[in-house]
Amino acid sequence: MTDPVRTFLEQQGFLVLDGGLATELESSGCDLSDELWSAQALLDAPDAVRTAHRRYLEAGADCIATATYQATFEGFRARGLEEADTTRLLEHAVEIAVSARDDFMSDLSISAGRLRPLVAASIGPYGAFLADGSEYRGDYGLSAADLYDFHAPRWQVLAETAADLLACETTPSVEEARAYCRLAAVSHRPTWISFQCRDRAHLADGTPLETAVALCDAEPHVVAVGVNCTDPGLTVSLIGAARRATGKPILVYPNSGEVWDAEAKRWTGAANPVDWARSAAEWLAAGADGIGGCCRVGPSAIAAIRARTASSRRTVTSEG
Repeated sequence: MTDPVRTFLEQQGFLVLDGGLATELESSGCDLSDELWSAQALLDAPDAVRTAHRRYLEAGADCIATATYQATFEGFRARGLEEADTTRLLEHAVEIAVSARDDFMSDLSISAGRLRPLVAASIGPYGAFLADGSEYRGDYGLSAADLYDFHAPRWQVLAETAADLLACETTPSVEEARAYCRLAAVSHRPTWISFQCRDRAHLADGTPLETAVALCDAEPHVVAVGVNCTDPGLTVSLIGAARRATGKPILVYPNSGEVWDAEAKRWTGAANPVDWARSAAEWLAAGADGIGGCCRVGPSAIAAIRARTASSRRTVTSEG
């Protein structure tokens, strides 16, 4: 198995992730109020998805995540799609991202000096399919075996695409992490697992982050771990907790600090005033290997992360 994250880090020393895909789609005028959320754009506005990927690449992202976070066989079946149609949509989502990446690299006026960005096939948690906010609670009442069965059909399709790796995002439950580890082992595909955390040390379901990360550390096909869609103020502590359980790369991509209201289907509360450039330097110093943003974090933040991350790594290299 080729480890694309480790290979990238060995060549560049850091990995800049993209920001919130749904956030950028909404800013371009897409209506994502449907329960399919960003996956709705695969049906209604695939060109907008391609444009959003391109904007993040131009901002400095080394890795873009596909619009498959909330794309499931069950969700599309409720819209009347046959299994073959859903399979094609999943494949097309990866094709859109790969095409955006390849077009970006062919434009040497903006890609000169950049390594070939990675494409991560995004896999959202069971709670994302439910569309009731349970990805921030993890209280599914399902076993790892149940969750394996739910995720397996989509996983099997995405594992056969040209994506560089699979990205399990906003994972709130240790049982879901168990299912992902088993799927990674069966498919032999490089995978990262990123957790949703309720505080400085615990997953949304109350499991210590160290416990969940140690589970991932034991599976060779899980090539990186992370935290995402958490308050940025928790990030330094969560990096420390993850690092105590693994030597694998750590990826962090917090949200804006606002809170998702599942009933109203909108973000509420005040955004945490984040200086993304300064925070990127702080998170690198704490032990992060990849940095980006999640919900309510757009290309301008990714550009700031890129500039500071590259500068920080150059400083370390020159001093070394």
